[in-house]
Order: sequence, then structure tokens, then C-alpha cells
Amino acid sequence: MYIHPDIRTLALPKEPSRPLPAIIGDTARAARIRAHLTQVDVAHLIDISPVVYSRLERGRMLPSVQTLYRLCPALRTTPNELLGYTASLPPDVVAAAKESLLRRVRELDAHQALALIQLLADVR
Repeated sequence: MYIHPDIRTLALPKEPSRPLPAIIGDTARAARIRAHLTQVDVAHLIDISPVVYSRLERGRMLPSVQTLYRLCPALRTTPNELLGYTASLPPDVVAAAKESLLRRVRELDAHQALALIQLLADVR
């Protein structure tokens, strides 16, 4: 797998200015609202009590890894988003990756291009 050199040299994230439970709680709440779910809905989806989910969303507790794993698809989000990391790469890294991908696509023969089109038709 190709990893752009700029990605290998990215600095580690700064220490968060807020406690991690508050970050996760705020991002979980925002994701839940975007998904048009209630706290009770999410609690049932991830098989925890609504009281426990409410404490999580208010930043009173951290989810276990297992709960975090179930929470992401329920809220249609990623662990990175829930942990407060930015959702995107720097623009120059994205541009370089797109250019590299376009170069490779242009090198495909007709059969490979058709296979790619069929593969992408199944991607949402």
C-alpha cells in the first residue's frame, strides 16, 4: 500500500485542551443528532442502558473499546471523529493522492477500467 511521504512526517496531535470524556461526549451527541436518533435509540443499538449512554454523552465516563466499536456504526461515524481528530488530511496531501490516483487510472487497459467501474458501482 502506498503511503504518501507527507503522511509519515505529520506531527502527532497536540494534547487536547479538554478532557477526553468531554470530547467523546460532545462528538457523540453531534453525531447522534445528525443521525436523527435519540439517546435511547443509540443505547439500544449498542446494547447499553440509556442511563449509561447519557453519562457517556455528558462526558461523565469513557466508553470501553467494545462500546466505542459498536458506537461508531450506530452513529454513522468513525473512531477518529469521536476522539476529536480532524476528519480530513491536509489539502496538499489530498491533492497529491488524487493526482497519483488519476495517473494510475489513466494507465489502465479497457478490461481493467471496466472492472474498476463495476467495483465502484457498488461503493456508496
